[in-house]
Amino acid sequence: MAKTVQGPEITNARRGNAYRATGLFCIAMAAFVPASAQAQTTERPANLPPVQVEAPKNRPAQRQTSAAAKPSARRRTARSTQPPKPAAQTANVVDDGNGPNNNNSGPPLQQAPSLGKTGTKLEDLPASVQIIPREVLTEQGATMLRDAVTNASGVNTGGQDSLGYFDHFLIRGLNAQVYTDGFSDGDQLGGLSHSLNGVRRVEILEGPGSALFGSGPPGGTINIVHYDPSPVFHWGSSLQAGSFGTVTNSNYVTGPTTIDGLNYRLDTTFSRADGFRDLASQDYEIRPEFTWHVEDHTLSFALDARHIKQTPDSYGLIYMNGSPITGVATSAKYSTPFSFANQDYIRPTLTDAWDVTNFLTINNRLSYTHRDIDVMRNNDSMTAANSSSGTRIVGDSLEGRQLRSQNDSDGSLDYQFEPVWKFGTGSVRHTLLTGFEYQHQVMDTQRTTADLPNIANIFAPTPPELTPASLNFQCDAKHSCDNDHLVADYYGLYATDQMDLTDKWKLRLGVRQDWYDTELDPLTTVPGRFTSTAVPIIAGVPLSRNDAPVSWSVGTLYQIFPGISPYIGASKSYLTNFNSENTQNGIGAPESALQYEAGVKFSLLNDKVILNTSVFNVSRDNVATLISATDTIVFDSQLTNGVEASLDAAITDQWHLLANATAQEAVVTSAPQTPTTVGNHPQGVPAYMANLWSTYKFSIGGIPGFQIGAGLNYRDKTYSDTTDVNTVPAFVIGNAMIGWDNANWGVALNVKNITNERYFVAANGAGGFVGEGLSAFLTVRYHE
Repeated sequence: MAKTVQGPEITNARRGNAYRATGLFCIAMAAFVPASAQAQTTERPANLPPVQVEAPKNRPAQRQTSAAAKPSARRRTARSTQPPKPAAQTANVVDDGNGPNNNNSGPPLQQAPSLGKTGTKLEDLPASVQIIPREVLTEQGATMLRDAVTNASGVNTGGQDSLGYFDHFLIRGLNAQVYTDGFSDGDQLGGLSHSLNGVRRVEILEGPGSALFGSGPPGGTINIVHYDPSPVFHWGSSLQAGSFGTVTNSNYVTGPTTIDGLNYRLDTTFSRADGFRDLASQDYEIRPEFTWHVEDHTLSFALDARHIKQTPDSYGLIYMNGSPITGVATSAKYSTPFSFANQDYIRPTLTDAWDVTNFLTINNRLSYTHRDIDVMRNNDSMTAANSSSGTRIVGDSLEGRQLRSQNDSDGSLDYQFEPVWKFGTGSVRHTLLTGFEYQHQVMDTQRTTADLPNIANIFAPTPPELTPASLNFQCDAKHSCDNDHLVADYYGLYATDQMDLTDKWKLRLGVRQDWYDTELDPLTTVPGRFTSTAVPIIAGVPLSRNDAPVSWSVGTLYQIFPGISPYIGASKSYLTNFNSENTQNGIGAPESALQYEAGVKFSLLNDKVILNTSVFNVSRDNVATLISATDTIVFDSQLTNGVEASLDAAITDQWHLLANATAQEAVVTSAPQTPTTVGNHPQGVPAYMANLWSTYKFSIGGIPGFQIGAGLNYRDKTYSDTTDVNTVPAFVIGNAMIGWDNANWGVALNVKNITNERYFVAANGAGGFVGEGLSAFLTVRYHE
């Protein structure tokens, strides 16, 4: 029988065990810091600049040589005694981890995103890739990943199970996967909320990426990139405080250790908030990292440890007559007052970049992720008023409410072996990525459900339940439950060749063979639980599935005029239907997706104006889809057609403009289990989106460093599921900022939702998840 209620004492015990090792490690690491700080203070010459930005994580591309050229001898760089050379363009401000930093050196089209894995500049990639730098995030007062994604076209928060306690994004109307420094976050339907602790930039690949990343959603890939340790000692701190009892403190320290070539960095974030609509949250994060340059190797070790506490809001404002209820205050709540979602997360990563020759670099990368999640939340579906079961409105009362208690444990090992070759065949220059990846994932999930008393008056809601002690958590056909042990092994062989056919003509080809071995071992027999082929799921009788999909991508780009480069591309992707939510009907066949894309990249006025445009067609098959009216998972096919554009313009040296717009149509094209939904729209997909952000820098009384900014976010209405019965309305919200910076200090005031618009971030199954009202946040930063 599944565990019923996870009390605070269980959560605290688990948290203590999970962080004991982290604490010991950080105590040991702290011994390096005073010594290195003292050494830096006493040994630094008086004329040394206050800032030196470390070399970017993606090393500059080596000189290309034809196949006929004589190979050079193996290099020995003696990195143990020589720090890496700084980037070609260095910053004028300290790398504070919270502000502008020229680690993103050069204009946008000159940057090489990490997720490309070949060190190819954006202007040469025949695909839609967008980079959101730290400078923009700082201007907007962003502290979470969900604050950042509006700066990229085609991306919105929402989709299946957007319950407020983890990030879920759609790209071009399709599910997206979040990666951290190239490693997947794992189970996309039970993920994390991502802070911007130590984050240097956010990279977004739009469309299928399985040719590089293996099993992945068709919408695209969001890769969070952290700062590198620096060979120069400096530190910084920021404090943000504002509406809804929000306080966020971020700190970093970086520099050399007493060992030659070994640098460290430590990033921390501590935050708490009472929350809009009293949805309280806490976030404690610490991330130490070491980088050791020794001979031909760059060795890196990082440890990401987090404890996150959040309050789910599955109901939001419940649907009434097809849209969120009106006539009630925005603060009205239908969710259980003692709901919680607590997560403990720890991930060590170890990487080795070995420069074997000028023509070959071998990357060995290893990561292990352990995550525990304890959740007590309401069910997230609504049924018709005449239904005899499920959450429903009857007269003025809300009946059929339920509360789920769930505990998941997820462990994931990921090893990547990637030789990168640089060579020539005749006049054609190649950067050839080859790779092998192995992933081993183990998940345990336990779930039971309790009935809740009715809310007597939906127009003055007061949830009657005050404590879980009086509730009876059950496991049967009318109460969602499971007790499952899930194991998956994923193997992949892949290659991607970025070819310079000429100086103007680029070609990119990628292919990947994957093997998915998945097994579901049910530990409890749940009445009424069957596979999609009507086979009963019985305790002690494992179910397994083996698949061997082939993913691929192809694209070409040609610079027809200086700064004008059209491109076309196509890609095929696969995603395993294997996670803690989609196994209620056993193990389904993988989802597949096929994208066709064409666009034009413009780089004008010496890269001061960057404009990217694209049209796309993405089809999905065997999509696991939630039907809210029955709270079940069905499988259908979907199609998205759309156009998008993004603009990054330095209008003057003081005036900067970011803008993007998307128009798309997503429909269900096939639904064998629910044929009436064909032609309807998938959950959470808006037809139109547009975002604008602009800043202007100026001086007052001869004092420079002042800045103002303003922006707008627009999103069209979205549907709660493929029945297209319930929607949340379109919205426009305005944001503004004013700030001042000098060499060490920075202060900014950000005002969000200036008009106090009542809007909804996501269309959940039971109601709309409410966006924050008018709010203001003051941020003070210091670095040296």
